[in-house]
Amino acid sequence: MRFGYLHWRLRRLNRYLRGTAECREVQRTRLMEKIRLNQDSEFGREHGFDSIRSVADFRSRVPVANYETYRPYIEKVKSGNPRALFGPDTKVLMFSMTSGTTSKAKYVPITNHFFDEYRRSWNYWGLASYRDHHDLLSKHTLTLASDWDQFRTSGGIPCGSISGLAAETRPRITNSLFILPKSLLKVKGTENKQYASLRVAIESPRVGMIMTANPLTLVHLARTADEQKERLIRDVHDGTLSDHIEVPSEVRQTLRQHGGGPNRKRAKTLEEVVNRTGHLYPKDFWPGLSVISVWMGGSVAAYLPSVREYYGDAPIRDHGLSASEGHMTSPMQDESCSGLLDYDSHFFEFIPRDEHGRDNPTVLEAHELEEGQEYFLLMSTLSGLYRYDIHDVVRCDGFLGQCPRLTFLNKGAHYSSMTGEKLSELQVTQAIGQAFQDCALNIDHYSLVPVPGDPAYYRLLVEEQLGGEKLREVADAADRRLSEVNCEYEERLQGRRMGGVVVVSVPQGTWAEHRRMQTSGEGNDTYAYKHPFLAAKAELAQQFRKLSDEAISRS
Repeated sequence: MRFGYLHWRLRRLNRYLRGTAECREVQRTRLMEKIRLNQDSEFGREHGFDSIRSVADFRSRVPVANYETYRPYIEKVKSGNPRALFGPDTKVLMFSMTSGTTSKAKYVPITNHFFDEYRRSWNYWGLASYRDHHDLLSKHTLTLASDWDQFRTSGGIPCGSISGLAAETRPRITNSLFILPKSLLKVKGTENKQYASLRVAIESPRVGMIMTANPLTLVHLARTADEQKERLIRDVHDGTLSDHIEVPSEVRQTLRQHGGGPNRKRAKTLEEVVNRTGHLYPKDFWPGLSVISVWMGGSVAAYLPSVREYYGDAPIRDHGLSASEGHMTSPMQDESCSGLLDYDSHFFEFIPRDEHGRDNPTVLEAHELEEGQEYFLLMSTLSGLYRYDIHDVVRCDGFLGQCPRLTFLNKGAHYSSMTGEKLSELQVTQAIGQAFQDCALNIDHYSLVPVPGDPAYYRLLVEEQLGGEKLREVADAADRRLSEVNCEYEERLQGRRMGGVVVVSVPQGTWAEHRRMQTSGEGNDTYAYKHPFLAAKAELAQQFRKLSDEAISRS
């Protein structure tokens, strides 16, 4: 990519930013385009799309919905009947798969029209990043993505991760910027993929940007580099790829061709890093990092201190609010969770947080939000989902023109309220992280588990084996910090309607096994896994209570 090309593309970004002044009209235009495109689908006919002329018409004919509303139609699309959700001009490219902690997998149709919007909205994010970091044009970008064609439906449609489709179809002019060959998408298993990705990327000292949604992925990548440092250095020195990982033979051949053979000079540099620091961390073998792109908001913010420890002082650019269902916000500056709503793609509606779940809640368009207020977000997209409640809670941080800037707070489902305490996962990560600091502990994996009873209380599960005095110290700190972030918790604790936190040490490897189980199914995106800091869902809470019961009985 040349500077002239970037300058030309930046004019598109500037037009997009100026267009925020017309957010209301653009949003309504995008809605009507979606309605007209799919009005002859089975869903469109059933809901009177041909007579919709306004937002009010749309709301009167289409209810707020969750995935189960669309599952019967999506099942028809999976079997080869796209007209269940789409008009004749739409082609289904794949299904992007997502799953909750305990629920069945969801299949989100990725159509040609949806994918065009998806790429366009991501391009605005990318252009803003290159605008602020021009040096990226002379460096490599490491993007961690998953395979988009892991298996096929009965109708022959690929299923996997939309990040893989985006990586495989990126414009040829940008290919030289990305260090990983597309063949790596076919590597199965988190450990295999991470080692293979490191093996390729570590040969270059000129990695300038690392992109992946979940900061936990970067923590694991850095730890893999250090744990496997001897193998990595030997592979770089010999021009090989260790046999300890499972890689398809054709991918191994591609990687062999991608590399330049033995690289003794780079291997010596890596050895010097280990000799000087005692470790092999990205901040040392990629000293020229310009920016790191990961989610910064919500519960995953608990991993950011570890990211900074392993990757150094490079600024972090929030990945934006994105999911299999679509790309929703684009942060336009470093070190900020607040992102500009992607007003030019999907049609968005918002329900005030306190009204969510009511029979007739207030529903607002994007330009109607109030700064400082919190909302549940609804999406209508070209993947055939309308007024889709993704259960994301966002805060309005102000506006650019008529377009709101939003910060993701948490999943609405990630709440626990045994006695009316309404404890959110965001509050848990804030409080427990601070409690660990109070006790001089460096723990980044844990789970707070509700235990109903008289009184109800929470168990804090950690893998670290702590002595009795330390367990009590951590429990006291947890109660104190939870009380600071949640007045309802404090009131119930003081009124003895709730018991205090009980800290339980579970066996080493518990969290790794849970991650493996949650990402081992077909279509699961290993890079999208989110650790449950709060086991709010009933099935998960029951599973973790049983796990901690066993740990208590052994102690």
